[in-house]
Amino acid sequence: MAITQHQMELAGARTPVLDTGGSASSAVLFLHGNPGCGRDWVPLMEQVGSFCRAIAPDMPGFGQAAKPDTFNYTVAGYADHITALVDALGLQHVHLVLHDFGGPWGLTWAAANPSRVRSLTLFNVGVLRGYRWHYLARIWRMPIIGEIFQATTSRLTFRAVLRHGNPRGLPREFVDGMYDNYDRGTRRAILQLYRATSNLGAAADALSAALRPLDLDTLVLWGRADPYLPHRFAEEQRDVFPRAEVIYLDDSGHWPFIDNPAAVDAAVIPFLQKCVAKEGSANQAG
Repeated sequence: MAITQHQMELAGARTPVLDTGGSASSAVLFLHGNPGCGRDWVPLMEQVGSFCRAIAPDMPGFGQAAKPDTFNYTVAGYADHITALVDALGLQHVHLVLHDFGGPWGLTWAAANPSRVRSLTLFNVGVLRGYRWHYLARIWRMPIIGEIFQATTSRLTFRAVLRHGNPRGLPREFVDGMYDNYDRGTRRAILQLYRATSNLGAAADALSAALRPLDLDTLVLWGRADPYLPHRFAEEQRDVFPRAEVIYLDDSGHWPFIDNPAAVDAAVIPFLQKCVAKEGSANQAG
């Protein structure tokens, strides 16, 4: 499956977008987290592209996207950017695949656009009621200390941090690729995003109230070794998504689609095929 990249200008922010192509008005939209990029999803995109259009952007502040001082580095700002992306691509409906901070971005967008969401695939993320910031987030949220930490994070330090909580290990090329994108703009974006994201409890309550009535087809995959987002939140997603299928990957960490692609493929591809077929049947009936 050929994947092309095009550069989109969305509200003044250059956004690289990986796309399996086609003019379909429905697509699987992959949203990376911190500090990821669209290329994190290429192996899954190659498979999804055989039955549905697949799209993966670099979000502003990350990857090779623009990292302007003027972008609104808040959850609401990223949700607005998703709206601009989906509208520019002419998409009426999307199947969301979310990881890390892609979760709050995508779920906030879904809550505001319920008629456009057809399914959710959640990797180590969801509606996180009672969540407390992990140790790195607490450092980033501290004035001055956060700046010092970001400025002094070297490639070796980055590799060492990512060895924690990933018992299967992450490929060196994946880790180095993340660090290659971890420039001054991304470090600044991370500090702004985490510092602007407060009152986690109220945000989770609002998402729960908005998303529970949608009763979306939902697949939850969670690496039990994740040190940032504890796996206890996986089962709790059923409170918001009653029909959610929950799968634990016992020796995976925060990036199960990278450290255990075979198990992820075996769960995600059939789920998305089912959801895409269901949407097609509904469209024909309508």
